[in-house]
Amino acid sequence: MLSKEALKRKYNRGDYTVGAHTVPKFAQDGVPEAHEPRFSGGVTLPDGFAASLEAIAGVEKVVSDPIEVTDGVRDWWAGTMIAETDHRGQYPDTVIVEVSTVDAVQAVVAACSAAEIPVTTSAARSNVTGAALPKSGGVVLDVLGLDRVLDFDEESQIVTVEPGIFGDVFEEWLQARGFTAGNWPSSFGISTVGGWVACRGAGQLSTRYGKIEDMVVGLDVILADGTLVTTGGSPRAAVGPDLTQVFVGSEGTLGVITSVSLRVHSLPDYTKALAFGFASFAEGLEACRQIMQNGANPAVLRLYDELESGVQFDHGETNVLLIADEGNPVMVDAGMSVVAEVCQNGVPLDENAILERWLDTRYLTGKSAEGFKRSSGFVADTLEMVAPWSALSRIYDRVVAAINEVPGTNAGSAHQSHAYVDGACLYFSLRGTVEVDERQAWYDKVWQAVNTVLIEENATISHHHGCGLLRSPYVADSLGTGFTALESLKRSFDPKSILNPGKLGL
Repeated sequence: MLSKEALKRKYNRGDYTVGAHTVPKFAQDGVPEAHEPRFSGGVTLPDGFAASLEAIAGVEKVVSDPIEVTDGVRDWWAGTMIAETDHRGQYPDTVIVEVSTVDAVQAVVAACSAAEIPVTTSAARSNVTGAALPKSGGVVLDVLGLDRVLDFDEESQIVTVEPGIFGDVFEEWLQARGFTAGNWPSSFGISTVGGWVACRGAGQLSTRYGKIEDMVVGLDVILADGTLVTTGGSPRAAVGPDLTQVFVGSEGTLGVITSVSLRVHSLPDYTKALAFGFASFAEGLEACRQIMQNGANPAVLRLYDELESGVQFDHGETNVLLIADEGNPVMVDAGMSVVAEVCQNGVPLDENAILERWLDTRYLTGKSAEGFKRSSGFVADTLEMVAPWSALSRIYDRVVAAINEVPGTNAGSAHQSHAYVDGACLYFSLRGTVEVDERQAWYDKVWQAVNTVLIEENATISHHHGCGLLRSPYVADSLGTGFTALESLKRSFDPKSILNPGKLGL
């Protein structure tokens, strides 16, 4: 099985510890006065404001020490790593407020609204775009204390949880009862359900189970004035627009999520895999298109270009396509029959070896330094985008070329990670080795180069990582005239603009 046994058994916990769920520390060795803070120009907290928050029932702790604040907001964004090792990791006039009740969330948000203090909601901080960094200072609202399972309607297969529950804890709770969420992001053990929803995330089996927006049934959300609203709750509706989806992916800019209701699935008891090599990435993409459009939707449909096929599978001579599915044997076998028919022109590979290798190494591809110069000037990141099938091959060629044209780049590469009937997500890897003081410049240039191509191609600039601070400069161009609607939503839901300022281009 992919989800119950293999994925859980193979999950590499890496640098964090279950329970503490810590993230790595990046050497600062103190912050020299000559270095300006990474973010400045934020609000100044009124005298006594932090103390007034401590008095709220359900507020467990208020952290104000600058070093503890830096430790307490750190995420997994490459930009954070660069900034902190450049001694630019401070967050002036920022406090972290740890809460454990919904009433406390309401009270803290209402107090911040009255004082016009920014509120940045935070949980596990696994984000890779700076989505939970307090750019404007103020209050970081830590909701990890909201970590309970609230309700489970087993007959309808709907579970309701608080936003601070970690992915691995949530999945373990479900599997003990014979169910699975089917959501396996790379950050599975260091991310929370609330974070999945806020950033519109996706798991590695999304072709079978869907992205997070396909799983969410309803939400409880605290608005900027402290009001609690409830959305959704029905399988389908025709009562105006879908208000739940307004908040899914809003990255804390429209409200604070305090509960999430999700569709879950019975644990699968049957798995099957196939693997093929294709002479070109374009041929592999065409096979993926035909698989999806001929009615199959396997849990895993992943195509790797030659560079990543070499890193991942030691098959650098080809473009490896891995297909795996789980569930009802009749449905799985039927889908795999479609796959086998479509892939007749591919070279069959040892599917068991490919699948086993993928389970062992799938979190390494993208940011791996394997084959490249290892030094303090090495920078690596990933970029995921989505576009229709008709444009994907061209976009792949253009983006890889754009990455490689930036001086200092080691290599650009990609794999197709999530597929749909009308298009797919390409997951690009960016790697460069430059002088230490040139890391930020290289990073900015390579992201600018790629996003220029994506906007020219009218591609969607993010598939599941969200926007945060990293993509914020490109959101208006990406959405076009639709950006005015997002701005109007922001003004309506958050007229004082206190909720997670600086994100989504707002």
